[in-house]
Amino acid sequence: MVKEEFESDIVIIGHVAKDIIEIDGVSKSVLGGAVYYGGLTGSRMGLKLAIITRLKIEDFPILESFEKNNIKYFAYPAKETSGIKNIYSSQNMEYRSYEPLGFAGAFNKEEIPDINTKFFVIGSIIAGEIDLELLKYLNEIYNGRLGLDIQGFIRGLKESKMQYFNLTEKEKVEIISKVDYLKVDETEAKILTTLSSISKAGKQLTKLGPKEVLITHKNGINLSLKNGLYFFPWKNKTSIGRTGRGDTAFISYLGSRITKSPEDSLRFSAALTSLKMESIEPFSLPLSAVEKLIREEYI
Repeated sequence: MVKEEFESDIVIIGHVAKDIIEIDGVSKSVLGGAVYYGGLTGSRMGLKLAIITRLKIEDFPILESFEKNNIKYFAYPAKETSGIKNIYSSQNMEYRSYEPLGFAGAFNKEEIPDINTKFFVIGSIIAGEIDLELLKYLNEIYNGRLGLDIQGFIRGLKESKMQYFNLTEKEKVEIISKVDYLKVDETEAKILTTLSSISKAGKQLTKLGPKEVLITHKNGINLSLKNGLYFFPWKNKTSIGRTGRGDTAFISYLGSRITKSPEDSLRFSAALTSLKMESIEPFSLPLSAVEKLIREEYI
Protein backbone atom coordinates (compact mmCIF):
# COMPACT_ATOMS: atom_id res chain seq x y z
CA MET A 1 0.00 0.00 0.00
CA VAL A 2 1.21 3.48 -0.94
CA LYS A 3 1.33 5.78 2.10
CA GLU A 4 -0.46 9.04 1.35
CA GLU A 5 -1.58 11.88 3.61
CA PHE A 6 -4.80 12.68 1.84
CA GLU A 7 -8.49 12.74 2.72
CA SER A 8 -11.19 12.21 0.13
CA ASP A 9 -14.95 12.05 -0.22
CA ILE A 10 -14.76 9.36 -2.91
CA VAL A 11 -11.92 7.27 -4.33
CA ILE A 12 -12.53 5.50 -7.66
CA ILE A 13 -10.29 2.72 -8.95
CA GLY A 14 -10.46 1.66 -12.59
CA HIS A 15 -8.91 2.07 -16.00
CA VAL A 16 -9.24 5.37 -17.78
CA ALA A 17 -10.19 4.42 -21.33
CA LYS A 18 -9.56 5.67 -24.86
CA ASP A 19 -12.96 4.78 -26.27
CA ILE A 20 -14.75 5.13 -29.57
CA ILE A 21 -18.47 5.90 -29.64
CA GLU A 22 -20.15 4.98 -32.92
CA ILE A 23 -23.74 6.03 -33.60
CA ASP A 24 -25.29 5.01 -36.92
CA GLY A 25 -21.84 4.39 -38.38
CA VAL A 26 -20.41 7.77 -37.31
CA SER A 27 -17.48 7.41 -34.89
CA LYS A 28 -15.98 9.76 -32.33
CA SER A 29 -12.91 9.17 -30.13
CA VAL A 30 -13.56 10.01 -26.48
CA LEU A 31 -12.17 9.33 -23.04
CA GLY A 32 -14.15 6.96 -20.83
CA GLY A 33 -14.29 4.81 -17.74
CA ALA A 34 -15.76 5.34 -14.28
CA VAL A 35 -12.69 7.28 -13.16
CA TYR A 36 -13.37 9.76 -15.98
CA TYR A 37 -17.16 10.12 -16.08
CA GLY A 38 -17.59 9.53 -12.35
CA GLY A 39 -14.54 11.51 -11.30
CA LEU A 40 -15.50 14.61 -13.26
CA THR A 41 -19.08 14.35 -12.02
CA GLY A 42 -17.94 14.23 -8.41
CA SER A 43 -15.60 17.16 -8.96
CA ARG A 44 -18.47 19.16 -10.48
CA MET A 45 -20.46 18.43 -7.32
CA GLY A 46 -17.70 20.05 -5.26
CA LEU A 47 -16.49 16.75 -3.79
CA LYS A 48 -12.90 15.86 -3.01
CA LEU A 49 -12.06 13.07 -5.46
CA ALA A 50 -9.13 10.73 -5.97
CA ILE A 51 -8.70 8.18 -8.73
CA ILE A 52 -6.41 5.17 -9.14
CA THR A 53 -5.74 4.09 -12.71
CA ARG A 54 -3.42 2.35 -15.17
CA LEU A 55 -2.52 3.38 -18.72
CA LYS A 56 0.30 3.40 -21.26
CA ILE A 57 2.98 5.89 -20.25
CA GLU A 58 2.69 7.64 -23.63
CA ASP A 59 -0.93 8.40 -22.73
CA PHE A 60 -0.17 10.05 -19.38
CA PRO A 61 -1.10 13.48 -20.85
CA ILE A 62 -4.70 12.20 -20.53
CA LEU A 63 -4.31 12.75 -16.79
CA GLU A 64 -4.34 16.52 -17.32
CA SER A 65 -8.16 16.20 -17.42
CA PHE A 66 -8.04 15.23 -13.76
CA GLU A 67 -5.52 17.91 -12.79
CA LYS A 68 -7.68 20.61 -14.36
CA ASN A 69 -10.63 19.44 -12.26
CA ASN A 70 -8.70 19.22 -8.97
CA ILE A 71 -8.87 15.43 -8.89
CA LYS A 72 -5.98 13.69 -7.17
CA TYR A 73 -4.68 10.81 -9.24
CA PHE A 74 -2.46 7.77 -8.75
CA ALA A 75 -1.47 6.44 -12.18
CA TYR A 76 0.63 3.39 -12.99
CA PRO A 77 2.24 2.57 -16.36
CA ALA A 78 0.84 -0.32 -18.40
CA LYS A 79 1.67 -1.93 -21.74
CA GLU A 80 -1.65 -0.75 -23.18
CA THR A 81 -4.34 1.79 -22.41
CA SER A 82 -7.79 0.26 -22.06
CA GLY A 83 -10.50 1.10 -24.54
CA ILE A 84 -13.85 -0.07 -25.84
CA LYS A 85 -15.72 0.72 -29.03
CA ASN A 86 -19.37 1.31 -28.12
CA ILE A 87 -21.63 0.79 -31.14
CA TYR A 88 -25.16 2.24 -31.07
CA SER A 89 -28.12 2.77 -33.35
CA SER A 90 -29.92 6.06 -32.76
CA GLN A 91 -33.17 4.08 -32.98
CA ASN A 92 -32.23 2.23 -29.78
CA MET A 93 -29.62 3.96 -27.62
CA GLU A 94 -30.35 1.51 -24.81
CA TYR A 95 -28.70 -1.38 -26.64
CA ARG A 96 -25.03 -1.35 -27.64
CA SER A 97 -22.49 -3.83 -28.93
CA TYR A 98 -18.81 -3.68 -28.02
CA GLU A 99 -15.40 -4.16 -29.56
CA PRO A 100 -12.21 -4.27 -27.41
CA LEU A 101 -9.51 -1.70 -28.15
CA GLY A 102 -6.97 -2.35 -25.37
CA PHE A 103 -6.48 -3.55 -21.79
CA ALA A 104 -4.21 -1.90 -19.20
CA GLY A 105 -3.90 -4.96 -16.96
CA ALA A 106 -4.64 -5.87 -13.36
CA PHE A 107 -4.24 -3.71 -10.28
CA ASN A 108 -2.39 -5.07 -7.24
CA LYS A 109 -2.67 -4.14 -3.58
CA GLU A 110 0.68 -2.32 -3.60
CA GLU A 111 -0.95 0.23 -5.94
CA ILE A 112 -3.72 1.12 -3.45
CA PRO A 113 -2.95 4.38 -1.60
CA ASP A 114 -3.75 4.64 2.10
CA ILE A 115 -6.48 7.25 1.77
CA ASN A 116 -9.08 8.15 4.36
CA THR A 117 -12.29 8.30 2.30
CA LYS A 118 -16.04 8.21 2.82
CA PHE A 119 -16.55 5.85 -0.17
CA PHE A 120 -14.16 3.64 -2.11
CA VAL A 121 -15.63 2.69 -5.50
CA ILE A 122 -14.48 -0.14 -7.74
CA GLY A 123 -15.25 1.22 -11.20
CA SER A 124 -13.49 -1.29 -13.41
CA ILE A 125 -14.70 -1.50 -17.00
CA ILE A 126 -13.32 -4.89 -18.01
CA ALA A 127 -13.06 -8.17 -16.10
CA GLY A 128 -9.50 -8.72 -14.92
CA GLU A 129 -8.77 -5.22 -13.58
CA ILE A 130 -9.69 -6.30 -10.04
CA ASP A 131 -9.52 -9.94 -8.97
CA LEU A 132 -11.27 -11.60 -6.04
CA GLU A 133 -8.16 -11.44 -3.86
CA LEU A 134 -7.91 -7.66 -4.27
CA LEU A 135 -11.66 -7.31 -3.70
CA LYS A 136 -11.27 -9.13 -0.36
CA TYR A 137 -8.36 -6.84 0.53
CA LEU A 138 -10.41 -3.72 -0.25
CA ASN A 139 -13.32 -5.11 1.74
CA GLU A 140 -11.07 -5.40 4.79
CA ILE A 141 -9.82 -1.82 4.49
CA TYR A 142 -13.04 -0.10 3.41
CA ASN A 143 -15.68 -2.30 5.03
CA GLY A 144 -18.95 -0.35 5.22
CA ARG A 145 -17.78 2.11 2.55
CA LEU A 146 -17.09 -0.11 -0.47
CA GLY A 147 -18.95 0.37 -3.77
CA LEU A 148 -18.82 -1.82 -6.87
CA ASP A 149 -20.00 -1.52 -10.46
CA ILE A 150 -20.51 -5.19 -11.32
CA GLN A 151 -19.52 -4.77 -15.00
CA GLY A 152 -15.86 -5.17 -14.04
CA PHE A 153 -16.57 -8.73 -12.96
CA ILE A 154 -18.99 -9.94 -15.62
CA ARG A 155 -18.00 -8.11 -18.83
CA GLY A 156 -14.73 -8.93 -20.52
CA LEU A 157 -12.77 -10.40 -23.38
CA LYS A 158 -13.70 -13.80 -24.74
CA GLU A 159 -12.48 -15.01 -28.14
CA SER A 160 -11.30 -11.45 -28.89
CA LYS A 161 -14.81 -10.08 -28.31
CA MET A 162 -16.43 -8.16 -25.47
CA GLN A 163 -18.97 -10.46 -23.83
CA TYR A 164 -20.86 -10.94 -20.60
CA PHE A 165 -19.92 -13.88 -18.37
CA ASN A 166 -22.32 -15.97 -16.30
CA LEU A 167 -21.02 -16.24 -12.74
CA THR A 168 -21.50 -19.41 -10.74
CA GLU A 169 -23.62 -19.01 -7.62
CA LYS A 170 -20.46 -19.30 -5.51
CA GLU A 171 -18.66 -16.60 -7.51
CA LYS A 172 -21.68 -14.30 -7.37
CA VAL A 173 -21.98 -14.62 -3.60
CA GLU A 174 -18.21 -14.23 -3.09
CA ILE A 175 -18.17 -10.97 -5.05
CA ILE A 176 -21.43 -9.28 -4.09
CA SER A 177 -21.25 -10.14 -0.39
CA LYS A 178 -18.02 -8.11 -0.14
CA VAL A 179 -19.57 -4.76 -1.08
CA ASP A 180 -21.91 -2.28 0.60
CA TYR A 181 -23.10 -0.34 -2.45
CA LEU A 182 -23.73 -2.24 -5.69
CA LYS A 183 -24.45 -0.75 -9.12
CA VAL A 184 -25.80 -2.84 -12.00
CA ASP A 185 -27.73 -2.14 -15.18
CA GLU A 186 -30.80 -3.93 -16.50
CA THR A 187 -28.81 -6.49 -18.52
CA GLU A 188 -26.48 -7.25 -15.61
CA ALA A 189 -29.39 -7.55 -13.17
CA LYS A 190 -31.00 -10.19 -15.39
CA ILE A 191 -27.71 -12.09 -15.81
CA LEU A 192 -27.17 -12.13 -12.03
CA THR A 193 -30.72 -13.05 -11.01
CA THR A 194 -32.45 -14.43 -14.17
CA LEU A 195 -35.31 -12.05 -13.27
CA SER A 196 -36.84 -9.59 -15.75
CA SER A 197 -38.44 -7.52 -13.00
CA ILE A 198 -36.11 -4.69 -11.93
CA SER A 199 -37.62 -4.45 -8.44
CA LYS A 200 -37.49 -8.21 -7.83
CA ALA A 201 -33.91 -8.40 -9.09
CA GLY A 202 -32.89 -5.56 -6.79
CA LYS A 203 -34.52 -7.24 -3.81
CA GLN A 204 -32.71 -10.50 -4.57
CA LEU A 205 -29.36 -8.75 -4.87
CA THR A 206 -29.76 -6.99 -1.50
CA LYS A 207 -30.11 -10.42 0.10
CA LEU A 208 -26.52 -11.19 -0.95
CA GLY A 209 -25.12 -8.47 1.32
CA PRO A 210 -25.15 -4.92 -0.12
CA LYS A 211 -26.94 -2.26 1.91
CA GLU A 212 -27.99 -0.38 -1.22
CA VAL A 213 -28.37 -1.63 -4.81
CA LEU A 214 -28.71 0.78 -7.74
CA ILE A 215 -30.12 -0.47 -11.03
CA THR A 216 -30.04 1.78 -14.09
CA HIS A 217 -32.35 0.91 -16.98
CA LYS A 218 -34.07 2.46 -19.97
CA ASN A 219 -36.83 4.09 -17.91
CA GLY A 220 -34.80 5.40 -15.00
CA ILE A 221 -33.00 4.35 -11.86
CA ASN A 222 -34.10 2.02 -9.07
CA LEU A 223 -32.75 1.78 -5.55
CA SER A 224 -33.25 -1.35 -3.47
CA LEU A 225 -32.67 -1.30 0.28
CA LYS A 226 -33.16 -4.06 2.82
CA ASN A 227 -36.53 -2.56 3.69
CA GLY A 228 -37.52 -0.34 0.79
CA LEU A 229 -37.55 0.45 -2.91
CA TYR A 230 -37.36 3.79 -4.72
CA PHE A 231 -37.55 4.74 -8.39
CA PHE A 232 -37.10 7.95 -10.35
CA PRO A 233 -37.44 8.26 -14.15
CA TRP A 234 -34.97 9.83 -16.54
CA LYS A 235 -36.00 13.24 -17.88
CA ASN A 236 -33.41 13.65 -20.64
CA LYS A 237 -34.46 15.16 -23.98
CA THR A 238 -31.84 13.20 -25.99
CA SER A 239 -29.69 10.13 -25.33
CA ILE A 240 -26.55 11.06 -27.22
CA GLY A 241 -24.64 10.87 -23.92
CA ARG A 242 -25.80 7.35 -23.06
CA THR A 243 -22.18 6.16 -22.54
CA GLY A 244 -21.17 7.03 -18.98
CA ARG A 245 -24.75 6.92 -17.68
CA GLY A 246 -24.05 4.32 -15.02
CA ASP A 247 -20.77 5.89 -13.86
CA THR A 248 -22.46 9.28 -13.55
CA ALA A 249 -25.46 7.85 -11.72
CA PHE A 250 -23.39 5.86 -9.22
CA ILE A 251 -20.99 8.65 -8.24
CA SER A 252 -23.66 11.36 -8.12
CA TYR A 253 -25.74 9.07 -5.90
CA LEU A 254 -22.90 8.27 -3.51
CA GLY A 255 -21.72 11.88 -3.46
CA SER A 256 -25.20 12.97 -2.46
CA ARG A 257 -25.45 10.20 0.15
CA ILE A 258 -22.70 11.88 2.16
CA THR A 259 -25.31 14.39 3.35
CA LYS A 260 -28.71 13.22 2.08
CA SER A 261 -31.14 10.31 2.50
CA PRO A 262 -31.28 7.42 0.00
CA GLU A 263 -34.49 8.76 -1.57
CA ASP A 264 -33.23 12.33 -1.93
CA SER A 265 -29.90 11.08 -3.28
CA LEU A 266 -31.62 8.93 -5.88
CA ARG A 267 -33.75 11.89 -7.00
CA PHE A 268 -30.61 14.03 -7.32
CA SER A 269 -28.81 11.29 -9.25
CA ALA A 270 -31.74 10.81 -11.64
CA ALA A 271 -31.85 14.52 -12.43
CA LEU A 272 -28.08 14.99 -12.82
CA THR A 273 -27.71 11.86 -14.95
CA SER A 274 -30.63 12.92 -17.16
CA LEU A 275 -28.78 16.14 -17.94
CA LYS A 276 -25.52 14.28 -18.57
CA MET A 277 -27.22 12.02 -21.15
CA GLU A 278 -27.91 15.07 -23.29
CA SER A 279 -24.15 15.47 -23.90
CA ILE A 280 -21.50 13.00 -25.03
CA GLU A 281 -19.07 14.62 -22.55
CA PRO A 282 -19.01 14.13 -18.76
CA PHE A 283 -21.48 16.17 -16.72
CA SER A 284 -20.31 19.79 -16.73
CA LEU A 285 -23.36 21.92 -15.93
CA PRO A 286 -23.76 24.01 -12.78
CA LEU A 287 -25.59 22.27 -9.94
CA SER A 288 -28.30 24.93 -10.24
CA ALA A 289 -29.35 23.18 -13.48
CA VAL A 290 -29.87 19.94 -11.52
CA GLU A 291 -31.85 21.75 -8.83
CA LYS A 292 -33.99 23.41 -11.51
CA LEU A 293 -34.78 20.05 -13.15
CA ILE A 294 -35.68 18.56 -9.76
CA ARG A 295 -38.10 21.43 -9.07
CA GLU A 296 -39.69 21.15 -12.52
CA GLU A 297 -39.87 17.37 -12.95
CA TYR A 298 -39.35 15.52 -9.68
CA ILE A 299 -41.36 17.34 -7.01
